[in-house]
Amino acid sequence: MGDQDKTIDSEELEPSAGVNHTASTYQETQEETVMNIKVVDGNEPTEGSNLLTSSEKRLQEPPTESNRFQRLRQTFACPPRGSLDRVITNVTIVFLLWAVVWSITGSECLPGGNLFGIIILFYCAIIGGKLLGLIKLPTLPPLPPLLGMLLAGFLLRNIPVISDNVQIRHKWSSSLRSIALSVILVRAGLGLDSKALKKLKGVCVRLSMGPCLVEACTSALLAHFLMGLPWQWAFILGFVLGAVSPAVVVPSMLLLQGGGYGVEKGVPTLLMAAGSFDDILAITGFNTCLGMAFSTGSTVFNVLRGVLEVVTGVATGSLLGFFIQYFPSSDQDMLVWKRAFLVLGLSVLAVFSSVYFGFPGSGGLCTLVMAFLAGLGWSSKKAEVEKIISVAWDIFQPLLFGLIGAEVSIASLRAETVGLSVATLGIAVLIRILTTFLMVCFAGFNIKEKIFISFAWLPKATVQAAIGSVALDRARSRGEKQLEEYGMDVLTVAFLAILITAPIGSILIGLLGPRLLQKAEHQNKDEEAQGETSVQV
Repeated sequence: MGDQDKTIDSEELEPSAGVNHTASTYQETQEETVMNIKVVDGNEPTEGSNLLTSSEKRLQEPPTESNRFQRLRQTFACPPRGSLDRVITNVTIVFLLWAVVWSITGSECLPGGNLFGIIILFYCAIIGGKLLGLIKLPTLPPLPPLLGMLLAGFLLRNIPVISDNVQIRHKWSSSLRSIALSVILVRAGLGLDSKALKKLKGVCVRLSMGPCLVEACTSALLAHFLMGLPWQWAFILGFVLGAVSPAVVVPSMLLLQGGGYGVEKGVPTLLMAAGSFDDILAITGFNTCLGMAFSTGSTVFNVLRGVLEVVTGVATGSLLGFFIQYFPSSDQDMLVWKRAFLVLGLSVLAVFSSVYFGFPGSGGLCTLVMAFLAGLGWSSKKAEVEKIISVAWDIFQPLLFGLIGAEVSIASLRAETVGLSVATLGIAVLIRILTTFLMVCFAGFNIKEKIFISFAWLPKATVQAAIGSVALDRARSRGEKQLEEYGMDVLTVAFLAILITAPIGSILIGLLGPRLLQKAEHQNKDEEAQGETSVQV
């Protein structure tokens, strides 16, 4: 009977022990300390010994001020370490790069020289992108770094003292932008996902073609009647504005996809897949209109010439694409590097040689077809090639956006031109949003998802920077003043499109995504499980 009472008492005490787990742990720790003192001294601990033990513990804890002093000593140690060492190393590398180029080229690398301007522009664009990346708004994706690169080039061009010493020849600027365009085209071709196209089928085709063509035609009408551009130049401007920016859309979609928003209906996948086809359509239309604008002859001849350029580009790209599928063979060493070199080298050759032979519209299409067919043949190794191409893009992205910003001079801008450009851009973007909403109707999306897709299809940046200045470069090579004015109007609209739509589009995607897209159920269950675990702890 006594044993049963003891058992009942112990069972009644178990819940309280579970609740007061922290208190019992603390008591056990104190008992262990007492036992240790007993073992050492053989006596019970007194009040004085307890005070002595607590004072020893305080002495063992390092003070905060000494930690700060120690960190300062490590930072300014001799020889230096940590962040100071990194800063000195990076500055030394930059200076060494300049010194080596100066020792070879001489005055070209001094203030006012061409190479000096390229180096300064490159590093200022990188710094501008990093500084803009430091601006972080709560619950929003980070602002695209390309905006900081664009503003860096714009400031270098329009600050009086700096603009006198940082000068880049038009031929060099045009060549660097053409190389950057080649890299963009290769990335677009390799990024085409045939499986996603088959899976999404009709809605992907509608989303990639409808808004682009409607916005291009709307922009062409507005440019012709508001800005006074000829029809060929109006459609050049229309296809410049018709493309969406993967540099803004893709990172934002990946963030939403990681959070589980819109995953069940494939909204992020749809936008990323359709973005590549949208860009290809815009670039193809631009190159066709560009060839027609600079060709002489009747309208029928210009249309036939445009068709001939498309056929030539597709045929040449198909031949080169099948060639680099099998050369180099899969048993060679450094296979990925050789494939990346071939696809980049052939794309640059295609873009420059098409201009040399008088078929400027065929070079870009040739590069797209070649990269797409090569990616189909490489299958599993394509991702490794894309990593190398992305490194090349990291190098040419600051140059591209910095050079585009440096082309725009405040002194040459007229208030009337800026106002008409903003009006053309605003109306065209509004028509694009409405068209996008109509294109995703009857595709299984609810009203909130349709609204999100419409606004996510807004930002412009990469393609506008790549092709926005091509028409101006061609006009300068002709030496005709009127054509240069048309080219400058196209570049101004492209610059304003990047400056206005890139940050607005990024912010809208970050704001509307969590509010309009449905979150995946497994994501909610994981969060609930984490919440329950934290409550139990």
